[in-house]
Amino acid sequence: MPRIVAPVQIGDVTPWLPDALPTDPDDALATVRTWPADLRPGAGATARLWSLLATLAAHDLAVARAVEPHLDAVAIREQAGLPAAADRTWGVFAAEGPGARLEAVPEGGADPGAPRPDRWRLTGVKPWCSLADRLDAALVTAHLPGGGRGLFAVDLRDAGVSLVDQPWASRGLAEIPSTPVAFDDVPATPVGAPGWYLERPGFWWGGTGVAACWYGGAVALARTLWRRAATSDDRLVAMHLGAVDVALQDARRALEEAARVVDGEVDRVPGPVVAKRTRATVARTCEDVLTRVGHALGPAPLALDAVHAKRVADLQVYVRQQHAERDDASLGATLAGRDDAPW
Repeated sequence: MPRIVAPVQIGDVTPWLPDALPTDPDDALATVRTWPADLRPGAGATARLWSLLATLAAHDLAVARAVEPHLDAVAIREQAGLPAAADRTWGVFAAEGPGARLEAVPEGGADPGAPRPDRWRLTGVKPWCSLADRLDAALVTAHLPGGGRGLFAVDLRDAGVSLVDQPWASRGLAEIPSTPVAFDDVPATPVGAPGWYLERPGFWWGGTGVAACWYGGAVALARTLWRRAATSDDRLVAMHLGAVDVALQDARRALEEAARVVDGEVDRVPGPVVAKRTRATVARTCEDVLTRVGHALGPAPLALDAVHAKRVADLQVYVRQQHAERDDASLGATLAGRDDAPW
């Protein structure tokens, strides 16, 4: 994978970039702790942050996939009024799945109705825990005794934390195993009040930052298509390049508008609506780019170009964090519940 990639800009900003882009997820985790402290959403420089994520993704989606949750976790801690603790590497484990459930109980079995204690214990299984074997700590959602879920900070080096033996068969994001983790009476510190994680504005900010990574992955594939079109007189290749350009511009504009909403520059549309629209727009762009680049370039780069084949496989897996029609239905339900038409 090349060490140098042209910046991917979202809005009229120049992203901060490290002197050398990380070569792989381990290199990324080793260096991200030294990056500037202002790489946070909602502080007036969201487009700068998302441009960094998009540029990393255009370089190597696995690198962006390793970095994004750490930056999100540090931002979440700050939103909760806690020290950033950026000197540790962090993950965010908030997924749910069939057959896996993580329970939180107060230390000493305190009455759940009493004032919330500062120390809890986590027991159960959490699915989709990316890089759990290489991170120092994580923010983890768990079910509460009285219902609902809370967010907790846990030390992944604790003796009660163990990886579930489940193969990671994916050809995409192969360097980012996302397997279940078992917790056996693991000490945990609450982050925010019960339900705060999902209710805070920053929940939508983080989800849109993921879309910036998808966008960068699509840009990398589009640049490969552009290089082919620049040396070819094939009108079909030119046609696909034109269509890809239109789709990428739609995605870039959606991300730029979302960044302005996050920074408080625009407030006429609720944050959840903007985030759902943006993620859907970028995801559709990625699917369109994957299809058109495949049609234009044929099987050769998939079979013979390791960098290109990896980019395709990585993006196909990563963009599936958008739940397709289910997320469209979620957006539609949100819009249907408003008092006025959204357009």
